[in-house]
Amino acid sequence: MKIKTISLIISCALSFSGLAAQPHAEHYIVSFPEGARVSYSGAFASAFPDGLPVGIGSGLLFTGKQGDALTFATVTDRGPNADSPDVGKHESKIFVTPDFAPLLMNIRVQNGKAEATDARPLHDDKGNINGLPLQDGVIGSTNEVALSDTLKVLKGDNRGLDTEGITPDGKGGYWLCDEYGPFLINVDQRGKILAIHGPQANEGEKSIASGLPNILKWRQPNRGFEGLTRMPDGRIIAAVQSTLDINGKSKKQARFTRLVSFDPATGKTAMYGYPIDSQAYSKNSDAKIGDIVALDNQHILLIEQGSDKNDAMRNLIYKVDLSAATDLAAFDKPGKYPESDDEKALAQRGIKLAAKTLVVDLRQLGWQQEKAEGLALIDSKTLAVANDNDFGVKTVMQNPVEGKKRKDYRLNEKGELTVEGKPVATTIGVKPLKKPESDSELWIVTLPEPLK
Repeated sequence: MKIKTISLIISCALSFSGLAAQPHAEHYIVSFPEGARVSYSGAFASAFPDGLPVGIGSGLLFTGKQGDALTFATVTDRGPNADSPDVGKHESKIFVTPDFAPLLMNIRVQNGKAEATDARPLHDDKGNINGLPLQDGVIGSTNEVALSDTLKVLKGDNRGLDTEGITPDGKGGYWLCDEYGPFLINVDQRGKILAIHGPQANEGEKSIASGLPNILKWRQPNRGFEGLTRMPDGRIIAAVQSTLDINGKSKKQARFTRLVSFDPATGKTAMYGYPIDSQAYSKNSDAKIGDIVALDNQHILLIEQGSDKNDAMRNLIYKVDLSAATDLAAFDKPGKYPESDDEKALAQRGIKLAAKTLVVDLRQLGWQQEKAEGLALIDSKTLAVANDNDFGVKTVMQNPVEGKKRKDYRLNEKGELTVEGKPVATTIGVKPLKKPESDSELWIVTLPEPLK
């Protein structure tokens, strides 16, 4: 492996020339020549003198060639956040910069460099949105408690989005997807929100968007739509990140996650089952989708990832065939949801899941980042993959109680950390991730044969 440093850009080639028919990858660290950083002046600002690195790569879209340059569009997620102890029975997150608005950006790969420019915040008629969780009581709420870096409770305004994928809308703008609702969001080229679609509310439920199947409300918290793509016929396919947890009972046993088809022209929807690699995980809920991209009207590429039974990370790209997959909507009956069925029961009910074949194992190519969250198709032999660097931040327990882990702490009404109900001197700090975890990576992967 050769490593060459060019103005803060690391570009290396990983090849297997001694082996027959092996993929080849070019590796870039994305730079921000406009000096784009996330401004931070909070309690731990001294640890981030230059602000936070931008967390691009949650979604990736190839937008064309300009001479010898490759161009992409990308989107960030909800912004800098980090894990923190539960508040009562609710999970919590520290939002380091609560006013952060998810960003659209462009990436240009040329002359050994990958550069991200033109940051455009997502916004509506009221101004920039944010990434804070939705309030309790509406479809899309994660029941998370949002905290500041000093552990003060933050209140969102139900305009928060956790964006995770990007695809063209055919009109000069984009469709984005979100993990909260889960939502599909149509934006123009500058990031103005034009429309939002989410799970249709049943009687007695409240929602802030509609038009998608109600069953999607059972996505695991923060595991809504992780990727989406526009098919040649105009349909949008969105991938639920992990198995649905219907009535809190199905996430560990469901053998598939859902791919949702939405036709913006007619509003028609359908749902297909993507079979996860159940045998690889300790429990099926550990499987996660990274991103998807269309090959034609019946085939997509999809990243499946997650920690296996030995806590080793998997990052695999599959070709998925939807041509014979059953629309699950007709089988979604209370008490008889397909998520409860094993392989034999699915077959007895006449339910066919999508078929899949392995295209490339990113780990075997040398991929070391935890998450591969952006996937784009350049041509029939060439893919692009990007990671999510979580804005280069993490939490650390300061003055911890000996033998206790973060999960052992709770936050009380006074903003104090407790262990077994008793206040302790432990506090939470925010610190930078070290390289390479803090880097934004972009890989250009060349396959030995064209995708068919």
